Parts: sequence; C-alpha cells; structure tokens
Amino acid sequence: EAFTAMRARGAQVTDIAVLVVAADDGIMPQTIEAIDHGRAADVPIVVAINKVDAPNADVERVKRQLAEQNLLIEEWGGETVAVEVSALKGEGIDDLLENLIVVAEIGELKADPDRDARGVVVEARREKGRGTVATMLIQTGTLHVGDNVVVGGIRGRVKAMFNDRGQNIKTAGPSLPVEILGLSELPEAGSIFETAPDEKTARQMVDDYERSRNDERAGGPTLEDVHTRMQIGEVKSLNLIVKTDVQGTVEPVRGALERLNSEESRVNIVHAASGSITEPDILLAVASQAIVIGFNTQPETGARALAKKEGIEIRSYDVIYHLTEDVEQALEGLLEPVYEDVLEGRATVRAVFSLGRRNKVAGIYVNDGAVTRGTTLRLLRGGKVIASGPVGSLKHFKDDVREVATGFEGGVTIDGHTDYQEGDIIEAYRSERVR
Repeated sequence: EAFTAMRARGAQVTDIAVLVVAADDGIMPQTIEAIDHGRAADVPIVVAINKVDAPNADVERVKRQLAEQNLLIEEWGGETVAVEVSALKGEGIDDLLENLIVVAEIGELKADPDRDARGVVVEARREKGRGTVATMLIQTGTLHVGDNVVVGGIRGRVKAMFNDRGQNIKTAGPSLPVEILGLSELPEAGSIFETAPDEKTARQMVDDYERSRNDERAGGPTLEDVHTRMQIGEVKSLNLIVKTDVQGTVEPVRGALERLNSEESRVNIVHAASGSITEPDILLAVASQAIVIGFNTQPETGARALAKKEGIEIRSYDVIYHLTEDVEQALEGLLEPVYEDVLEGRATVRAVFSLGRRNKVAGIYVNDGAVTRGTTLRLLRGGKVIASGPVGSLKHFKDDVREVATGFEGGVTIDGHTDYQEGDIIEAYRSERVR
C-alpha cells in the first residue's frame, strides 16, 4: 500500500511518466498498477525496457505484454515510445533522454517562471533544530526566500531553501525540487502549495480554505452527485474501478458498461480485475476520482476504512442489469454543459511599462465594471481580439490586488502575452453555465 500511494502521488505531479519494465521479468502486477495510475493522471507514458543485456532477457515478450495493456509501441504502429536500455552499462540512456525531450516538445510542456510560484508537496518531516522541512516540486513560477507560502490550511514564510544537492539557494524556478524551512505545520504529501503577496493575503487564503473545507467534502464522486460535479466542471466522464468475483466475469461486466458510452457521455474503466476490493483499489480511486464497483465481491476491512476516510464510494451489485441501470441513470447527467461568457469589466490601456527585456505590463483605467483575478481577459485592438487568457498579475500601484474597480487605475498582464499598446481595450469575462 505504501508503494501504491507513492505511485499515485508520482503520477499526479509528473508531466511524463517513465515506465521501467525489466526485460527478464516482463510486466508485473505493480507495473499494471503504475500504468493505471499514469492513465488516471492523463500523462504520456514512455516505456524504458531495462536489463536488455540480461542472459534471459526477452524484449519481444515485453512488447507483447505492453500491447495487451493497450500500450502499443511505435515500432508496432502505436503511439507509445519504448526505448531499450541497460542501466547497468548505461546503454540507451541518451536515446531515452532524447525521446523524453521530443515527448515534452510535442506536449508543449512549458511553464512561466515570471509568475507567482505554485507546485506540490512531495513529502514533509520535522527535524530537530530546523523545524518543519517540506520537499516541494515547483510546477510553475519562481519561489524566493522570503515568499509567503500557503498549503491548504497551513502557511509560513520561506526562511531558507535548499536544492537537491543540499546547497542553500535564494530562488528556484519551474520543475525544480526544493526543501524549504518556515511552514508552521506538517503539510500532507500531495498537497498543492501557492504563494501570497503578503502575510495578510496568506491568512485570508487559509481562512478561505478552512471555510470551503467545512462547506464541502473533498471525497470522490458518487453516482448520485456525479451530475452536480459535472455541472461545476469536476467530472467529464464517469470513472469506474471494477472488481468481480472471478476472472470470467470481468469482461462481461466491462462490456456491459462500455456499451453505455455515447457521443455525449462516457464510462471510463480505469481498472478492472477479479478479487476482493483492496486498499490499492481505493488509492487508485482517489487518484482518478473514480467510483469503485464490486460485482459479487466485497471490500476488505482495510479498504472499507480507507474508502470512508478518503470519501470514496463503493457500490456492490450481484445482477448486471441493476449495475448498468444505475450507471445509465448517472450518465444522463453527464452531457456537456453550455457556458456563456459574461462581461464583468472593460478597461483602456493608457500606458505600457517594461519589466526586464521581454515582459510588459499594461497600465489600465477601468471604464466599466471591474477587472478581477479569476476572470478571462480579452485584448482588443482595432475591434479585433488579438489575445485571450487568464489574469497573470493585477496591481494597484505596487500592491497586488484581487480587483480594480470602475474609475481606478492599475497594472495588469494576460498570462502568456506581452504585446500591449496604448489605446488597446481589455475586457474581463467570467464563464457562466446557462444549461
């Protein structure tokens, strides 16, 4: 279970999953579990076939086993990159790295180092004389010593920061793992961290988190509320983990569920196997926001307790018709909702300020409504939309603010855009569901 939790967290924070399969052992149960976690996290999987120099290595068998798991390699006409390597001799490593670069370029994996830092907590511990030490992976932005950091209901100021070699550093950019000192408590592994412009904002973010946690449960979806989760954008397909009593019933149950798919809504079978419902099944459900279906099988005691703790629904059936009927009714609420952009504010660019060589800030005057964080901005020039994106930064004089209202001036950037001109119009929209 400990390794399952690590695989689940790893898949959720990575951009590309490297699946290492030994050429002599082939695909093992834990390999299949890792594949399921990678798919649940919706990340590309690159396969490294290791130990190709072993006396009993069978690379072709590994390729066949990958195909059985719906990972068809490029050599066989599929899309999965597979590289043969020998970690012992260092063979194929350069080829693996080159392929990772190609996959990253195809996926356009980029991050903005000039925004506020955001990332994930990998692990945390307490050390005598140092206090809370949190290992964090920065996913976007740049983290600085002195920044106010918020992790859920925990906050603190970065007192010191160390890189993967234990060296004291002052700043860290995207994709870098760092250890920081300064958090008030131990954060949970897998939690998201954000930075705040000042201590007051950090306290407000913690208060907002505590209120939201009291208002809503952070558990997984249920068949009853999956329609509601779809309405607020949490669910796009009904993810299911299916466990049956014997292997012979796995495919009939899978087939019955997959026949419910349509162009408007779909069932996604994250994992299907025979046997009792176990703790690894629950951890996979947490990672993939899935509902666990038991057909003529029951959860183990530890799995039931973990499901209750994590808010994962387990549903048991002994008749296929009853199972498909319930799922079909849930799918009726999984149609793609229709959204409408609502204009919240309009501003005129009166000046353009440079920040370094490349970055620019639009100095604006808000004519109507308000420009707020969390809205989508459209930049109009000559009546034509030339850029659109979320608010990158929003300031009033030198202070970071949540809103610039009618009649006030401020500075704003559109995330990923730097071309502003005096006279440009910036409109702020918020998306609302209309049906």
